[in-house]
Amino acid sequence: MKMQSFPPNFKAIIIGGSGALGSAFVAALESEPHCALVESLHRHSQPAIDFDDESSIAEAVDTLSSMGPFHLIINAAGMLHTPKFMPEKKLGDLQYDQMMETFRANAFGPAILIRHFSQLLDRERGVMAILSAKVGSIEDNRLGGWYSYRASKAALNMFIKTAAIELKRTKPNVALIALHPGTVNSRLSQPFRGAQIGRTPDVAVTDMLSVIDQLRPDDTGQFYSYNGSKLPW
Repeated sequence: MKMQSFPPNFKAIIIGGSGALGSAFVAALESEPHCALVESLHRHSQPAIDFDDESSIAEAVDTLSSMGPFHLIINAAGMLHTPKFMPEKKLGDLQYDQMMETFRANAFGPAILIRHFSQLLDRERGVMAILSAKVGSIEDNRLGGWYSYRASKAALNMFIKTAAIELKRTKPNVALIALHPGTVNSRLSQPFRGAQIGRTPDVAVTDMLSVIDQLRPDDTGQFYSYNGSKLPW
């Protein structure tokens, strides 16, 4: 697809570029004729991004600053489960370690990303999209469960909304949004029938890039679904 709203030779950064969605974002942008540069960042890239090492985020920005400014920055990193735990189904499943690990991956790490990487955004046309999740919507929560994941995404949404207000004062042409990818056939969704009910990463990324391409500065601080609809906080 062609990103019509971005300037010729625009530059992009994908954080979490080794995951299913991240690598699909990288592939899509590398085939985009107007995109001159795509930097894929993850734990094993150069520079590396590791949410367990806060300094790695600032160091990556220092390394990339000479290549900027960047017009599009997407964070596709996140966590739902690990080999150690699955999403909690009831209050009795709650425990500190799982909550802390989930919040670091889904809320604290992305918040530090916004703090540092927003400096790299182009002032005339800059978009930073942080992948969130519809289950993080407090208003839309009808089933319960998945305590840490839901709460971490709700916290992420608040970081995004608050940061967007601040950024609008210094970079009024920048849009910072939360973006729901929908159910995707990936390692994250595999234990939850992702292969049966999810879209492929390529399809999900095409949908999300279409939403991103239509964003304007006034859309900053919003929570969007992959189909372009606004989601309730």
